[in-house]
Amino acid sequence: MDLYRMSMWQLFLAGGPVMWPILLCSIFALAIILEKFWHLHKIKIDAQDFLSSILDKMKHHQIKEALQVCDSVHSPLANILKAGILKYDRTRIQIKEAIEDASLYEIPRLEKNLSTLATIAHISPLLGLLGTVTGMVRCFQVIQAKATSFHPVSPGDLAGGIWEALLTTVAGLVVAIPTFVAYNYLVSRINSFILEMEKASTELVNFLTE
Repeated sequence: MDLYRMSMWQLFLAGGPVMWPILLCSIFALAIILEKFWHLHKIKIDAQDFLSSILDKMKHHQIKEALQVCDSVHSPLANILKAGILKYDRTRIQIKEAIEDASLYEIPRLEKNLSTLATIAHISPLLGLLGTVTGMVRCFQVIQAKATSFHPVSPGDLAGGIWEALLTTVAGLVVAIPTFVAYNYLVSRINSFILEMEKASTELVNFLTE
């Protein structure tokens, strides 16, 4: 059978039962990647411009207006700075504690499902390897059955098991490689978000405690 003339469904079925968990991994990975990209796009703001607008209002003692600016922006940075502004008349330690407490809530939301994505990237090749092993087991079962019945073993008898073994390996790698690339990219984006939040919150604390 010509590989390039087979449909995706035919290739999927030829890969054997291990293709099903690999398919589930690909669906979960795609869903997580799309959700994370949408979420990061939604919360992306110009951190420096946003901080400048906050500090400008704080310089004029417009505390209520500064809080309204934070409420109007749906971003972890806005929520963290709001926690510091609410403690504007407290000591440096109290302001930092308020910001750190807000960070403990916001950062896990940014990192949500990243561990699941990493797990999928790691187990997909293992599932492909499992399919390879089960395919080879089929080959040896055929050899044993033929040998027991004193029939010669032909290449066609082994092709099914080897075919299954190779397809599952390919499928596992096809899922794992883009998932791992997306995971590393998302981790990089989220780390840059966290760094921006740390810089902005430090500037706010320094401003409030001058």
